[in-house]
Amino acid sequence: MASLNVGNLGEYLREQRRTAQLSLRQLAEAAGVSNPYLSQIERGLRKPSAEVLQQVAKALRISAETLYVRAGILDEKEREELETRAVILADPSINERQKQVLLQIYDSFRKENAAENDAAGTAPGTSER
Repeated sequence: MASLNVGNLGEYLREQRRTAQLSLRQLAEAAGVSNPYLSQIERGLRKPSAEVLQQVAKALRISAETLYVRAGILDEKEREELETRAVILADPSINERQKQVLLQIYDSFRKENAAENDAAGTAPGTSER
């Protein structure tokens, strides 16, 4: 797990808030946190919990996992896996049984590729030529 990169997180949150055309006060109210606390997060003075990040992400209508990665709570690989699973589970065009089968196939491919990468000594997502 990476160390917290609070300054980068704060800058990113400020950018997202401005893109959403929300004042600090509006975002704080929508996220259910205090205005001074949110200001301290944006300035890199506070390390928010995963729960606070989730509330802020919901208020900004962005992925909580993206904020977790920015905060160093989750690494990029874990975020990608969670998002893939979420997309499969949220798809209304397939039924629950089909979703579970897809997730099982997804897991088996990930395990197979991890084993191959371990045996070859390569990093996931790379290939040797």
